[in-house]
Amino acid sequence: MLTLYDYLPSQNGWKVRQLLRHLDLPYRTVPVSIFEGEGRQPGYLRINPTGTVPAIALEDGRTLAESNAILAYLAEGTPYLPGDAYGRAKVLQWLNFEQERVESVIGSLRYWTLTGQLAKRGPALVELKREAGLRALSMLDAELGTRPFVASESYGIADIALFAYASRADEAGFDLAPYSHFQAWIERVRAQPGHLAKTFPYSVDPHAPR
Repeated sequence: MLTLYDYLPSQNGWKVRQLLRHLDLPYRTVPVSIFEGEGRQPGYLRINPTGTVPAIALEDGRTLAESNAILAYLAEGTPYLPGDAYGRAKVLQWLNFEQERVESVIGSLRYWTLTGQLAKRGPALVELKREAGLRALSMLDAELGTRPFVASESYGIADIALFAYASRADEAGFDLAPYSHFQAWIERVRAQPGHLAKTFPYSVDPHAPR
């Protein structure tokens, strides 16, 4: 059985949980207590050298880390990843966009906001990330005005990856009202069969920053 190394408040972890639910794949969960330092222990670093979540271990012992790489692996041969070279490359384009312009920007601001660390960050850094987040939302809104889903006409792992943090941009202080196409896409994703609506606040972890 596949093993998922996870931390419930992580939206990167949510991505993998969501695809596993869509695929109806059985798995077991091993929680990683990030704020207690479990991610830095030698045993876990052998699974994921960065010490972050999520990561998976296959039945044969091979391991894989980074949420979007895991999505691409699990989606192989399923409707959630195109079979043609161009379609797959478009998905890769948006997975890279998600990591560079959404997770590292909107995701960081959200994390700082929800854990009370925003005031500890330099105002210039916060403003740079806020401007970058606004650009990312504008780009997504423009693209989603031309098709129903991010990478194609069909829902797939690019939508799962982007939904994880972009759909929660309001928790990072972004006003989503100007982005009507983006908001309509959020509702289309939520309407997908098997959508995993449940998420977990950092308050479920007594060791998380406040």
